Formats: sequence, C-alpha cells, structure tokens
Amino acid sequence: MTGQAAILANLLGLRARTPETTLTLAASVEKGLPVSALDKLAGRVSPLDARAFAHRVVPKPTLERRRKQKRPLTTDESDRLARVAKVFAFGLEVFRDEAKVRDFLNRPHPMLDERIPLELALATGPGADAVINLLGRTAYGGGV
Repeated sequence: MTGQAAILANLLGLRARTPETTLTLAASVEKGLPVSALDKLAGRVSPLDARAFAHRVVPKPTLERRRKQKRPLTTDESDRLARVAKVFAFGLEVFRDEAKVRDFLNRPHPMLDERIPLELALATGPGADAVINLLGRTAYGGGV
C-alpha cells in the first residue's frame, strides 16, 4: 500500500487491497464507496454527532434509502467523503491528535475568510485544497 492511500483506506474502513494505491482508491470512489465508509469517517471526524456529519455528506432521507437498499454512495458523495478523509488525514499528520484536528476543522479561520475549514472541504475540491494548504503552512512553519 502507498502511504496516503493506506491511511485514507483505513480512515474510510476499506479493506486493504494488494496493493492499495491512489489509483485504486480513485476507482473505489468512482464506483461508489459503501455507506460503512461514511459511518467510519463520521465517527472519527465528529464522534459526538456522527449522524449530523453524515447528513452533511448525504441528506438524511437519501442516506436512509441507501441503507435500506444496501446501495453504495454515489460518485459525488464518495468524492466529498474522500475529500474530507484526505483533509482529516493531513490534519492528523500535522497535529498528531484527533481532538486537535477536529478543533481546527470546526473553528472559523481568518486565513479562510473566517470560513469553517470542514464546511469548505465539504463544499468543493478547491475548498479542500485551501484547507490542506493552510495545514501545510502549519506543518512547514507558516502557522495556523
């Protein structure tokens, strides 16, 4: 497994493939991640309110329908989930503490125009990139 792909697969509760690469992870996202991946990441990103987090990724009625029908997430939903997993994984690399990552992700930040990093990461790919860039500044001495 490659480093980042392995970390993301672990955060999403995906079974390790031999070898797990960024490309195989991309194929999994395109095919549609299982609902269990959403549950697993929600428990890490928002342990006190995993359901609320899950419903920010997939609306409640849609998620309930997916659970009943045992259907995977759509490509768009899977992509949104993978984006957040990537941001969370990089946050863990920087802060080395899940509570600190959650605090960072849920507080408005002046370098993001007072936007909440998690909301930005959920909204768009470029938003997630902006959050990762900000985390990178911390990792390399630029401060958060």
